[in-house]
Parts: sequence; structure tokens; C-alpha cells
Amino acid sequence: MNRFLYWKSGTAAVMAMAITTGTIVPLFAPVGANAQTPDLFNRSRVTSQSRTVSIPRGVRIPVTYEKDRILVTPNETSSLKLTVARNIVDRNGNLLIPEGTEIEGQLEPATARNGDKGSRYVAKELVFRDGRRQTIDATSQIVTRKETIKKGAKTGTILTDAAIGAGAASVISLITGNRKIEVLEPIAGGAAGALASVLLRRREVEVVSIDPQRDLDLTLESNLLLSRY
Repeated sequence: MNRFLYWKSGTAAVMAMAITTGTIVPLFAPVGANAQTPDLFNRSRVTSQSRTVSIPRGVRIPVTYEKDRILVTPNETSSLKLTVARNIVDRNGNLLIPEGTEIEGQLEPATARNGDKGSRYVAKELVFRDGRRQTIDATSQIVTRKETIKKGAKTGTILTDAAIGAGAASVISLITGNRKIEVLEPIAGGAAGALASVLLRRREVEVVSIDPQRDLDLTLESNLLLSRY
């Protein structure tokens, strides 16, 4: 789903700021072949001499991932690389974050406001195609959607086009008996098999089921300073 950026303040206020500060106030938007009506605008300052731009806190960045689903336990942390789904440009068409830019980060345990345990993605770095790296402070929403794995279940359907966290792989293999499950890269120190003795006495377990195309779009938690292309 395409997301764009809307002005937080009224047109008059924005024009006044542009006149008094003498800066360009760009519109940031993901641009793609199926671009639709913008749904979020934001102010930002561009310094023409340094060719840098500050994308403000609260801007959303659409992402994509190679698998249809990601399965993790609510208490595990796993490294994960995402990809920027569409070009991010300002209102003048200046390219800020190209489509295909990699995002390095990790899935981490998180608790929703209603107390449900789940997982969210925490972005750490943007990796541009030319090798440049840029620190980024952004997170996804908290995903609490669960999928129940029953003892002795066939893993064909469970694992179809899914990426599996180390903790979830341990859970699924113990419950189903499948010992050949490829996993995401776990964070050092993660206790993937800590629940083994408990699981052997249970007939089913729940894992968090993430739809990366829908659940992992990022929201900036602080301003992101970038050089324009």
C-alpha cells in the first residue's frame, strides 16, 4: 500500500516559514508506477549549499521483503534485512532514498498497549547501492498476530514462503518433529532452545506471524539527515 506524506500545518503557516527562513520546504513521497493520492505531508529544511536534507520524525518509509511471512516467537530477537519499496523524493523530484536501498536491523520482542506480546522491527542502518551507510532511527508497528502450531503438524503449509526465526524454528521442530528448518540469523546470546523442556510437554504453541509487506513499514523516530542524489 503506497504511503505519501502530508503537511502537518496549514498552507499559510508553511508559506510564512518559507519566507522568513529562506529555506526550501520539500514534500517527501514514495514514488512508484502505481502512485496514488498522498496521505501524509511534512515540513523539512534543505540546505542548497550542502545539498543535505533533514527528513523529519514521523515520516513513513515503505518496505518490502523477499518472503510472504516471517515467523518468530514473542521473546526472540533476529537480524533481518528489508528493502525500501519505492523511491523517496521531495516535492521537486530530488531523489533522497532510492528504491532497493537495503535496511539493516532486527526483529525485537515488544508489548502492545493492550498487553499482548508480539514483535516489531527496529531499523539500524540504510545501505545504499554505492556502499554508503547511514544510521536510521525507525521502527515498525508492533505485530501481535499469532499462528498456532500443533504437535505432529505437517510443516509444508507452515513453512511455505516463510522466513523463520531461530526461536520459532526450535519451537516448530520440537512440536512437529521436523529438524530441517532454515532460520533467520539470530542475535548473539539468544536462547533459541530455552523452552525445549516445556514444549515437549505441550501439544501446541503460538508464534508471531508477520506479513512484511503490510506490517513492517517504518516510521522515523527522529530526524534523518541525508545527502540528495
